[in-house]
Amino acid sequence: MRKMIILTEGMTTVQHAKTAINLICYKPEEVLALFDRTKTGEPVSPLLGIETNIPIIGSLNDFPEANTFLLGVATAGGGYPDEWRPIILEAISKGMTVVSGLHKYLSDDPEFVEAARKHKAKLVDIRKNDFKKVAIRKGIKETTLRIQTVGNDCSNGKMITSYEIALELKRRGKDAKFVATGQTGILLEGDGIPIDAVIADFVNGAAEEMVLRNQHHEILIIEGQASIIHPRYSSVTLGLLHGAMPQGLIMCYEMGREFTKNLDHVKIPPMKRIIELYEAMTAPLFPCKVIGFGINGRKFSQAEVDYERERIKEEFALPACDVIKHGPAELADAILGFKY
Repeated sequence: MRKMIILTEGMTTVQHAKTAINLICYKPEEVLALFDRTKTGEPVSPLLGIETNIPIIGSLNDFPEANTFLLGVATAGGGYPDEWRPIILEAISKGMTVVSGLHKYLSDDPEFVEAARKHKAKLVDIRKNDFKKVAIRKGIKETTLRIQTVGNDCSNGKMITSYEIALELKRRGKDAKFVATGQTGILLEGDGIPIDAVIADFVNGAAEEMVLRNQHHEILIIEGQASIIHPRYSSVTLGLLHGAMPQGLIMCYEMGREFTKNLDHVKIPPMKRIIELYEAMTAPLFPCKVIGFGINGRKFSQAEVDYERERIKEEFALPACDVIKHGPAELADAILGFKY
């Protein structure tokens, strides 16, 4: 079993430490501590908004039994700061498996590679892949229900919504599979393809491949990425959509967000228009429609999220819930009742 120390150095915040947060929530038995010398000894809960007793440490010697060192944050540009280098080298010197989901690969760094060879450590770059197959649109089973989360922006809860729905379906005895397409999802599920690191021509093929690999399951819950209207990442969204060929979509959004993440001058269009775009982009190729909403109400009170839930349900006559505050049951019901 993995015994992880998660590096969040200088970035132990809700905004940056999404990977760390989700591993603590869903794989707590595997997480020993967070590593952040700027927050050593502070409680994690108020920093990350989750209930946990996992400590923040400033020395790898605090947990000699650790066998995995995970870079557990998202950084601007997908690289790692120079000040992390000695920390990573220390983890390597202890023979730990060092795991990164960043776009800058540990295994492309000669110093890390040599240190890993010397100390018999392993470097794992989750995003590194050599996938080079185009979609062929053959062999897709009509009997497998494919549900994909989509959104009106990036980083608004698609992974958590997908994962929670899959867990709920399994609790009900259904043969459901969470199909991971991003670094955090892959860490949780143990498999998947990092879709945003696939060469553009092969994104559709990678999405199709994940369906082909997993369609022996009854229901696939496919983790969506970004948004079809995102100025930076829409190509990933569309390639994933066309490659996975979902019959149903769960529309995810964060309450209160009016402008595109990290592009505060780009306003998010009305929800009705975004739904029309998703359904229009699939209609010529395969039937697909939005069947429910996943609300991200993390910044709001229970009462405020309850109110938003009723508002969105009334406006679109579709089921809706915040999978954390309400649980995923209503969206699971929608999937099991979906006729495709």
